[in-house]
Amino acid sequence: MSDNSSSAGNQQERFPRTFLPSELSCYLTGFADGEGSFNISFRKRRDYKFPWKVSACFNVSQKEKKILEIFQQHLGCGTLRSRPDGVWYYEVNTLNEICTYVIPFFLQNPFLSQKKQRDFLLFQKIVDLLSAKFHLFEEGVKEILNLRREMNDGGKRKYSEQEILNAYQENPQRLHARLTLAKASDSEDIVRSHGRP
Repeated sequence: MSDNSSSAGNQQERFPRTFLPSELSCYLTGFADGEGSFNISFRKRRDYKFPWKVSACFNVSQKEKKILEIFQQHLGCGTLRSRPDGVWYYEVNTLNEICTYVIPFFLQNPFLSQKKQRDFLLFQKIVDLLSAKFHLFEEGVKEILNLRREMNDGGKRKYSEQEILNAYQENPQRLHARLTLAKASDSEDIVRSHGRP
C-alpha cells in the first residue's frame, strides 16, 4: 500500500449533509454503480473482550485520481490511497462518516440498477446494527451475517460464517466485558443512519 494518501478531514470546508439531486450527484451515483462497492468485514481481534472487529466500508476504485477527488470533495469525507500498480481508491470506513454522509447521499440519489440498490439497502441495515452495537453480541452477529450473505452476490470471504460464530463461545472474561459495555452503552447516544424510522 502506498503512503500517498489524503483525507477529507484536512479540508477547511465540508459539504452539508443534504445532497440535493444535481448533474454531479447523478454522475457520481452512476459511477459508483459501476465502480463502487459496499463492504462489511470481520477482522480478528487480539484482546479478550470481542473476538472480531466488524467494519463497514464504502469504496470506489479508479486509475484516474481526479474523479475520486471529486467524490471526496462532494461527500466531504473519506480518504484517497494508491496502489503500486497505479489504481486509486476512495474509501469511507468510519461509521460516523458513513452515517452522516454516505448513506444520506445515496438515499437522496438512489442507484438505477436493482443489484447495487439492493446492496446499498442491506449495507444500510447493517450500519444501523453496528451503530446500535448489536455486533458485540452473538445474536447480532448472526443477523449481520445473514444480511451480508445477500450482498455482492455472496462473494469470497476470508473467514467462514461458522468460524466467525465459533469465536463467540462464551468465557467468563468475555461475558463480563460484554455485559459491562452493554450497561455503559445504555447511557450513550446511538448514531443511526438516516432514512430509517
